[in-house]
Amino acid sequence: MPIPADWPTTEAQALAEQQRLRPLVRTDDDTETPVRLIAGVDVAYDDDHDLVAAAAVLLDRDTLETVEQATAVGRIAFPYVPGLLAFRELPAVLDALAALTRTPDTVVCDGYGLAHPRRLGLASHLGVLTGLRTIGVAKTPFTFDHHQPDAPRGSWTPLTDPATGEEVGRAVRTRPGVKPVFVSIGHRTTLDTAVRTTLDLAPRYRLPETTRHADSLCRRALAEALNSRTPAN
Repeated sequence: MPIPADWPTTEAQALAEQQRLRPLVRTDDDTETPVRLIAGVDVAYDDDHDLVAAAAVLLDRDTLETVEQATAVGRIAFPYVPGLLAFRELPAVLDALAALTRTPDTVVCDGYGLAHPRRLGLASHLGVLTGLRTIGVAKTPFTFDHHQPDAPRGSWTPLTDPATGEEVGRAVRTRPGVKPVFVSIGHRTTLDTAVRTTLDLAPRYRLPETTRHADSLCRRALAEALNSRTPAN
């Protein structure tokens, strides 16, 4: 998995790229494309060995059964800088998605979309680069404020930027009494649709099935890549 030749290599270049792409994010529902196949993407790292593994798992929207899956393993594309994680992850994620034989109607990212200091987290960045409808579902609220949602499944509260008061996402209770996930628009969707999709994908567990499957697969792919590098005794 080669890193694209024009991929940013410095913090300044990455910040400039985020500013360039941010106006291209769409926050409206694209109702012309029905949602039948939903992909989850996730990555796992081993910084000591300069390896990143990405997984893309395609699920049937109605049954949540796995339709197809793919992985990609390569070098880490960017140093760790908070707010710039997309530049570490996206080359591998793009390769994993490209290895699928079918195009997802929606991609769910384990991370942020507009819930990002510059309103361009991984989900939005991926959506703009590919044109795909994307949603961000994160495990933590990053730097944003929220009140705890009510206990029942489906309850939510706004995730807001403390500096501006802007709603950048929602804290959503996917399981009764279990800590929420943090949903934000990626690209070509509204926040209402993103929340509804997340709940549809999480009928039994806190995290969407898309994320659960992709997380497991990318960890296995990384372990296999590391094992293949270990000399036999």
